[in-house]
Amino acid sequence: MSIRPSIAIAALALSACATAQSNLATGRWIDLSHDLAEDSVFWPTAEGFKHVVASYGPTPGGWFYSSYNLELSEHGGTHLDAPIHFAEGKQTADQIPLDRLIGQAAVIDVSAASAANADYRFTIEDVKRWERTNGRLPDGAIVLFRTGFDKRWPDKATYLGTAERGPDAVAKLHFPGLSEEVARFLVEQRKVSAVGLDTASLDYGQSKDFIAHRILLGANIPGFENVANLDRLPPRGAMVVALPIKIRGGSGGPLRIVARLPN
Repeated sequence: MSIRPSIAIAALALSACATAQSNLATGRWIDLSHDLAEDSVFWPTAEGFKHVVASYGPTPGGWFYSSYNLELSEHGGTHLDAPIHFAEGKQTADQIPLDRLIGQAAVIDVSAASAANADYRFTIEDVKRWERTNGRLPDGAIVLFRTGFDKRWPDKATYLGTAERGPDAVAKLHFPGLSEEVARFLVEQRKVSAVGLDTASLDYGQSKDFIAHRILLGANIPGFENVANLDRLPPRGAMVVALPIKIRGGSGGPLRIVARLPN
């Protein structure tokens, strides 16, 4: 290979990198994550968040130092559901390919139906209505259902339907989620990378069989739960970056999810 073509290829690569860096630097980013804190919403049977002081204050050497220990369930606050959470033998948190966690956002607004019915289950028609305006869901899309429930955070009584804790509280949960039919549609008739929403579970609060979890995670499609600020995204055109803590063998974990708005 001659030196001149090599120089040309290198120049093109550098130009592409510079353009991408410029786009990332000038784009507007939206944080789609709730803060993790003692008042964060967790499933009624899950251990909540504890931020325990290990050290805080001046050291013998004269400088300041702080450090904390964390205690929490994998499944609380804004978090990832890895496929193995409901599907034996499927991907763990550390095994999910990055291209399933980074991609185009398709934001489907179901807030009107969710406001009218806390037990609403998203339908195929909700997706088809989005597609009539925005075109077919792109292959590799990260589908985000906006219910508006994130505005109730962290009031557990209104966000979950109950502020009670323990096994008996599960029967009192009321919030929207995916129907079995739409979960199968996204798996069998579309090629989505991930599915997220701004409630506590992919399944609606009164679910007894967690069928949406079983269908999506069984197809190695990860879920994002307790997402925030979806009202700040357009129906299409935003890029989502959803990076969970990389827990080896994990069934999920805390998630920092952000979106870059199109220029």
